[in-house]
Amino acid sequence: MKQRIFSQWLAGAAALAATAPVLAAGGDVGNAAKQATNWTAIIMFTAFVLATLWITKWAAGRTKSASDFYTAGGGITGFQNGLAIAGDYMSAASFLGISASVMASGYDGLIYSIGFLVGWPLLTFLLAERLRNLGRFTFADVAGYRFAQTPFRIFASCGTLVVVAFYLIAQMVGAGQLIKLLFGLDYWIAVVMVGGLMMIYVLFGGMTATTWVQIIKACLLLAGVTFMGFMVLAKYGFSPEALFAEGVKVRTQIAANGGAEASVAEKLGLAIMGPGGFIKDPISAISFGMALMFGTLGLPHILMRFFTVPDAKEARKSVFWATTWIGYFYVLIFIIGFGAITLVLTNPEMADTAKGVIHGGAGTANMAAVLVAKTVGGDVFYGFISAVAFATILAVVAGLTLSGASAVSHDLYATVIKKGKADSASELKVSRITTLCLGFVAVLLGIVFEKQNIAFMVSLAFAVAASANFPPLLLSVLWKNCTTKGAVIGGFMGLVSSVGLTIVSPSVWEATLGHPAGSAWFPYASPALFSMAIGFFGVWLFSVLDKSAQAAKERAVFPAQQVRSETGLGAAGASGH
Repeated sequence: MKQRIFSQWLAGAAALAATAPVLAAGGDVGNAAKQATNWTAIIMFTAFVLATLWITKWAAGRTKSASDFYTAGGGITGFQNGLAIAGDYMSAASFLGISASVMASGYDGLIYSIGFLVGWPLLTFLLAERLRNLGRFTFADVAGYRFAQTPFRIFASCGTLVVVAFYLIAQMVGAGQLIKLLFGLDYWIAVVMVGGLMMIYVLFGGMTATTWVQIIKACLLLAGVTFMGFMVLAKYGFSPEALFAEGVKVRTQIAANGGAEASVAEKLGLAIMGPGGFIKDPISAISFGMALMFGTLGLPHILMRFFTVPDAKEARKSVFWATTWIGYFYVLIFIIGFGAITLVLTNPEMADTAKGVIHGGAGTANMAAVLVAKTVGGDVFYGFISAVAFATILAVVAGLTLSGASAVSHDLYATVIKKGKADSASELKVSRITTLCLGFVAVLLGIVFEKQNIAFMVSLAFAVAASANFPPLLLSVLWKNCTTKGAVIGGFMGLVSSVGLTIVSPSVWEATLGHPAGSAWFPYASPALFSMAIGFFGVWLFSVLDKSAQAAKERAVFPAQQVRSETGLGAAGASGH
């Protein structure tokens, strides 16, 4: 019966993917220009969707318990998991957003990629092993090892769902704009398609399907950017220096076209090789860097990945491989960003060469990397990169939905409501209902926030993760005196302050809510420096002040927790298959 329903879903989804271009007849609702239907991209995209749906069908046959659904039964190897984590990270924000920011601000666009990358060694040394040894399904299992379950799980679910919501908005908006630009579809159709496909992946395949979709997508994306980087460098005799010199020349010419004097134009051209073009004041730069660096250690969909491997050794291995692939990817993205300056901004078919802007109105700047693909590899490669970029978003959204569903079903339903007595089947049922609800909410938010800046939404998700999830998680594992009261109150203080300071920062208060310039209560672009400090201070203060009998019990359990976190004695093992 289950198999028959799934086959019907499969056929329906394939039909949706195939007929989507025909459905695209409604009015243009977005702020990015809609392109002519790109048939090469659509054929490749449909082939990719069908392949991943087949993987989902295969994974559905292996997903029998809650452990299989959330963590693929702990049977993923370190190398596979490393690729899947890299796939999670090489999202549309990285591929499209960072290459566009390098094109716009040159060297300064690197702040994203360096911030993302530096978080990984920290994760390796501080948390990866301990996560695998202490947890089962969610990060609340790790931090809540010696805490009172109900208050901590409620906080962990709130933290997870806020981070997932912000991250989902970014991905859904990115997907909508991308598909509209590439395939000629209307924005809302694109968002509904992403939501529908993502729900199928998660509902039926769980973590096994999500992991394999991530791995395939990571391999395709790495192959694609390798070819692009190679072709861009080949045009300049494999000399990065020649590429950067040409980039400075193009930027100088654009500044001169805009009416700048020769000396000023030269300065503006050289500015892309120095810092300061993206974030102006040092406090915002430090805060932004901290959000990206420590946010990695608080992202629920990344932390979940550590429970998919059999033991701590494989957890360490997966971080090593993830760091290798992500580092390689970001080096290439930098080259592709400069390739966009020299190849796209000088091509009159693609851009206004006098002004240095890509044709098609607002939102098309994000297409820099895709247009580089068209320049170096023609229509077929353009179609391939388009399909892979979309698949990237799809896979990231599936991972996010899974972590949101596990927060509700495992943390709230199984542990808080059922007091740990829920059977695997009912937990699975709740997580599937949650997946449907999250999918619906994601589509709704994607349509509502259509005009929002995606890079900003991603950095906000990282700031919340660094302020709310990271302080209680780190201190519960490494500090003996940490108590339930401290972790919950400190965590909520980090959560409320990061969201609150963001709302009263210029980027929301002035840019989104329309208040006059200079009226924002909080002057900096990112809240992380302040909200992280508030989170850590809250956890420390309320833990020190907590003199209750419960607190004494929690402190007494710390040595046992330490032994398990460092040796893995008593840790949950992989399932039999």
